[in-house]
Amino acid sequence: MEVAAVKKILVVQGGGRANGNTAQLVSHFVKGAEEGGHSVEVVSLVRNEVKGCLGCNACRYGKPCVQKDAFNDIVPKIKAADCIVFASPLYFWTVSSRIKAFIERFYCIAEEDSNPPLGRYEKYPVKDCALLMTSADDFFWTFEQAVSYYQFTMVNYIGYRDRGMVLAGGCGDTNGKPQIDRTAHLQAAYKFGKNIYPE
Repeated sequence: MEVAAVKKILVVQGGGRANGNTAQLVSHFVKGAEEGGHSVEVVSLVRNEVKGCLGCNACRYGKPCVQKDAFNDIVPKIKAADCIVFASPLYFWTVSSRIKAFIERFYCIAEEDSNPPLGRYEKYPVKDCALLMTSADDFFWTFEQAVSYYQFTMVNYIGYRDRGMVLAGGCGDTNGKPQIDRTAHLQAAYKFGKNIYPE
């Protein structure tokens, strides 16, 4: 039987409490991915501040961003990764502002493209991506805006290949203690991590 190649997975955690629902979802995903034979690194945007893009164009093309925050140190990790996993609690029906700021800064790793496909202006290194999210609510539309942003930005525009997502709704009241352990989401995240690259 053919063994799946070891992949480098970068998990970007964009908020939430230290041992909250999102942190627990990430840890179960990481455990599964590592048991699946992959190399996983988690970068917390709470501990590594990344500001939003200024739109100054100083980084065009191949130059580092002029802002002095954590992003330029994370760029080599992005470039080395086979897959980038975005992990976020649901804030006002979409990804956290930390994740949004992080994605905006991809602008400085764009490469010039003389013939971009419809809807793009440049090209980016080809990667895989995935989405992990948690929320208190669990309606049929709860994650619709967040998934739309992820799909349009990471897949349709930047051109990453979607490996899937775990959308963990119903994780407890935002004013109370995390309750994700009362759901099936942690096991789902573990299985997703373990099988993100099937043999």
